[in-house]
Amino acid sequence: MKSAITVLKEQIKHFYLIRRLSLYELKSENRNNYLGMAWEVINPSIQILIYWFVFGSIRQRADVELADGIEAPFILWLMSGFILWTFFYQSTIQGSKSVYSRLQMLSKMNFPMSVIPNFTIFSQFYIHLIMLGMTIIIFHLTGHYITVYYLQFIYFIFATFCFLFAISLITSTLSTIVRDVHMFLNATLRMLLYLSPILWPISKIIENDLIISILKLNPLYYIIEGYRAALFGVDWYLFTHWEYTLYFWGLIAVLFLFGASLHVKFRRHFIDYL
Repeated sequence: MKSAITVLKEQIKHFYLIRRLSLYELKSENRNNYLGMAWEVINPSIQILIYWFVFGSIRQRADVELADGIEAPFILWLMSGFILWTFFYQSTIQGSKSVYSRLQMLSKMNFPMSVIPNFTIFSQFYIHLIMLGMTIIIFHLTGHYITVYYLQFIYFIFATFCFLFAISLITSTLSTIVRDVHMFLNATLRMLLYLSPILWPISKIIENDLIISILKLNPLYYIIEGYRAALFGVDWYLFTHWEYTLYFWGLIAVLFLFGASLHVKFRRHFIDYL
């Protein structure tokens, strides 16, 4: 608990620095590209079209049934989940290597090491906001107008941040100690893409309730369904699925406590891994 409080205080105290470093990180990654940061939007857009062509063909472009018999076009359903997946995937991959890729500069830093995974996540957050804005515009143009359910985005974006930070504290520490962790994580996330409700509605493909319940243990499932509930105006997901909400935050608390403890315990020795 003490480690968790320490890490939280460090994030609050250096929040302004986190925002500045995240913008610098985003600009530096794209400074050698002619289109610059536009590629951060172009790449996921191309992926959405590819997945829509492949998996849409498998489903004959059929609409996806939401709650209460509401149906949604497959391309919109896919887009609403994929923009979150892109944010999650990039933040997790970049966050896992955020510490060991900066070991050379550790001795020169004047800020806590725990802010490194956080500003890496923030650098991807700006792209996510652009993608979310584009998605909302597309939804509006196709007749899915902005509703009061959009207020849920404040909650689910915060929930996503908490999930990503807890995961990044763990993976960035383990990846510094054992570099193979980053490669294993990359392979695991690619598999997770097909086990999450991103490319297809799992409940329509898998009929076994036990398997569906196991897949729902994935916190990403909760966040993605929350995004869709907000975009399509289906329901107040965090309230109508309050048991799932309690499970999600219980898991996040465990992951954060473990990640903070692990990070604080080993960060004094990170320089030894040079």
